[in-house]
Amino acid sequence: MPPTPTTATGGAVAPAAADHTASRFVNHRRFVRANPHTDRFRALAFHHVELWCADAASAAGRFSFALGAPLGARSDFSTGNSAHASLLLRSGSLAFLFTAPYAHGADAATASLPSFSADAARRFAAEHGLAVRAVALRVADAEDAFRASVAAGARPAFEPVELGLGFRLAEVELYGDVVLRYVSYRDATDAPFLPGFEDVSSPGALDYGLRRFDHIVGNVPELAPVAAYVAGFTGFHEFAEFTAEDVGTAESGLNSVVLANNSETVLLPLNEPVHGTKRRSQIQTYLDHHGGPGVQHIALASDDVLRTLREMRARSAMGGFEFLAPPPSNYYDGVKRRAGDVLSEAQIKECQELGVLVDRDDQGLLLQIFTKPVGDRPTLFLEIIQRIGCMEKDEKGQDYQKGGCGGFGKGNFSELFKSIEEYEKSLEAKQAAVVQQS
Repeated sequence: MPPTPTTATGGAVAPAAADHTASRFVNHRRFVRANPHTDRFRALAFHHVELWCADAASAAGRFSFALGAPLGARSDFSTGNSAHASLLLRSGSLAFLFTAPYAHGADAATASLPSFSADAARRFAAEHGLAVRAVALRVADAEDAFRASVAAGARPAFEPVELGLGFRLAEVELYGDVVLRYVSYRDATDAPFLPGFEDVSSPGALDYGLRRFDHIVGNVPELAPVAAYVAGFTGFHEFAEFTAEDVGTAESGLNSVVLANNSETVLLPLNEPVHGTKRRSQIQTYLDHHGGPGVQHIALASDDVLRTLREMRARSAMGGFEFLAPPPSNYYDGVKRRAGDVLSEAQIKECQELGVLVDRDDQGLLLQIFTKPVGDRPTLFLEIIQRIGCMEKDEKGQDYQKGGCGGFGKGNFSELFKSIEEYEKSLEAKQAAVVQQS
């Protein structure tokens, strides 16, 4: 496990990182939002998220069924890859890649992902279970992004390579065993996912309305040095800050900062645990069971979250994903006051029936709900969201929605934490009962 990143390659702290480390995080009420446009390279959007696992077919199959994201591409024995099985799920621009190593002694030269290591993948899966290995960004030029990042203090993970068909790939360390992967390629309507992958047609596949990655959240033991490291080598600015005063409960809490690129299409929140509370912070629970820093949850944006949830909940009992307990009914009295001018009474009623949380900032509305952990451990989970409002026009006159519209659910954190606390308490009660019976 790499140490918590605090210094540049060679031990010197990057200048931007040093300034950031000196800052103190403030609660959300005192945070002043600003976009200084300080990116060190052009980051366009999330490209994909790769999860390393022991069995790619099983993991991909469950996610596909639960999310309505059909198989879109593959690289495995059927394509001549005897190093690893990699299955890609797509829904809109959402791209989940599941990768598992083949047997010891497999031909590494056939790997479609040049940064893949079978030994590292086995250690990763044993240490973390089903977990995110790579957060991939589409950038203007992967080599330029890599060089700029390393010059600004990023620790290199994989040197830039040409993949063919105009594709380039490079990686730097993000936090824990997670890498930030840079992918660049020429615009083309027929561009593959990556060279070495074979497109898969899925006629008649289900579509639950999920369209893109909204944000990807990391949990770390100490927030300031990691935020300094990531902001330092990317140039990303602070989009929002939250402290335990904003988002804690009477029993536990966290501190959080959200980093964003210039266009605010790439949002990377980071969380740290708050200690000394009645219960151990959920962030610490994650760190203990994951085995260190890693991706805590992935937020998936829907164009109609109520429809998406109807589809997902219909499959929860058949191998899909389960959701955290809904808030108490009186929570929705506040929703009527906060969002009654945007949501109809029927929509608010359906939010209540489905357990959707509703929050609002000065710019827009946020609808959100969280799954229970998607694997064996109380670690990785998903957030399903819809943002309403904040529409603007780009230089071509096309409508687009500002990134982070409606915020990050500050008003819902306490309800989320209570749900997680109740979920943890139920597990603890079951464990205690088993101990008593033994």
